[in-house]
Amino acid sequence: MTLQELFAPYGLSAPPLGVRGLTLDSREVEPGFVFVAAPGVPLPHRKPLDGHDFIPEALGRGAIAVVGERDLALPVPYLKVADSRQALAELARRFYGEPDRGLFLFGVTGSKGKSTTAALLHHLLPRAALLSTVGLWLGEERRPPLGHFTTPEAHRVYAFLREAADRGLREAVLEVSSHALALKRVEGLSYGIGVFVSFYPDDHLDLHGTPEAYFRAKALLVERSELAVLSTRLPHLDLLRRRPHLLFGPGGEVWAEGVRETEKGLAFALHTPFGRGEAFLSMLGTYNLENALAASAAALAYGLSLEEVLARLATFPGVPGRMEVVQEEPFRVVIDFAHTGKSLEAALTTLRRTTKGRLLLVVGAAGERDPGRREDIGKVAARLADKTFFTEEDHRTEPLEAILEALAEAARREGGVFELVPDREEAILRAVLEAQEGDTVLLAGKGHEATLERGTLALPWDERAVALAALRKRFPEASPRELTPPHAGPSQHGGPGKKDL
Repeated sequence: MTLQELFAPYGLSAPPLGVRGLTLDSREVEPGFVFVAAPGVPLPHRKPLDGHDFIPEALGRGAIAVVGERDLALPVPYLKVADSRQALAELARRFYGEPDRGLFLFGVTGSKGKSTTAALLHHLLPRAALLSTVGLWLGEERRPPLGHFTTPEAHRVYAFLREAADRGLREAVLEVSSHALALKRVEGLSYGIGVFVSFYPDDHLDLHGTPEAYFRAKALLVERSELAVLSTRLPHLDLLRRRPHLLFGPGGEVWAEGVRETEKGLAFALHTPFGRGEAFLSMLGTYNLENALAASAAALAYGLSLEEVLARLATFPGVPGRMEVVQEEPFRVVIDFAHTGKSLEAALTTLRRTTKGRLLLVVGAAGERDPGRREDIGKVAARLADKTFFTEEDHRTEPLEAILEALAEAARREGGVFELVPDREEAILRAVLEAQEGDTVLLAGKGHEATLERGTLALPWDERAVALAALRKRFPEASPRELTPPHAGPSQHGGPGKKDL
């Protein structure tokens, strides 16, 4: 596509130069790119960056045009718009040839459980793409996630959909955060089925300001969906039900009966408008029942048979970093993404039921995020873990010592037993060295993430590899096979999407 064609709907005269890409990150600019200068996200803990300040860098890297919100005179074509993020979405959709037109889109949102629900739904569908916190999946191909974003910026979303369509995939499942909806990362997309899994009013208030604004952001997904799959536990359900909908959960049209929790997973009777059947899901934690009901309801509404849904539920292999069992004996080591008080409480409560000995916890709290989480995590850790190793978890530019002290102070008030170990690798090693037969070691907060953010650096990180390295130090004579669980796929729980920017 040429610059002239790209800018034509805006009435801006531009030369017929070939456009190679779009971005709002000046570091990504290459010759032939269009740079979109957007104001930064206003958060209470830091002054936001402004993309307009990086226009000289973008030009130096070869940008052939710039989009922005200020009155500027530049040596390249400049498109002034009222909203740069809106413009990025519009331009990206045009540049990538409206790829959403060739795909049936599923959107999944919720304060908790959206990653697992999205992965489950992807597993139920025969030929689908998945864009989520845990990665980008194109059919059977797996790619790592794009940084710490649940939903990436608009140009990446549309590039992903273009590739999915070009590969002949028929459906795409998008995990859609409230940030993505509020910041227009998915602007222009309409969903055949939108799934709203859960809502907790105290999440992400650093961006949204109030629970009401947070809910309105989530509800945008429902407004843009032809059919909404809704939890019966959601607030303001009367407003959401104005759209065509299918309800799941207690009192809904898709619900579970006779739930039995075992060490291997959940067994239950699945009731639906399309019939009833016996279901099994190899996931720990009864809270995962909601995720299974949500995904099943969406798949059934799409047209899959009940028999297909039941069969594929039973073969779901899990999501990396969600209650992933790294070792079972002589003590259990589990990796989980829990990074809020609520999700940590759910994980610890679940593991307590099947832990014969002590429950040891390694956890931290992210910097440049809602500081209220630190008190919640510290209190939950003190109440539910026998001992906690408080450590780093993406402290970014905030002082790590201050974050650790906030966690420690909350734990002290609850009478908890803990140590402060600033280095996460060292904290994991200490927990593994202290564990005895029958104990469970929970490594919480990082899950699948591939980086650890210290200051302005994003360092490579692999929680599973660090855990296995610690186990090798504890058991130097053991073979790698002996340090991994015998089952094929990880068990997990549906913790919330991260740090969800």
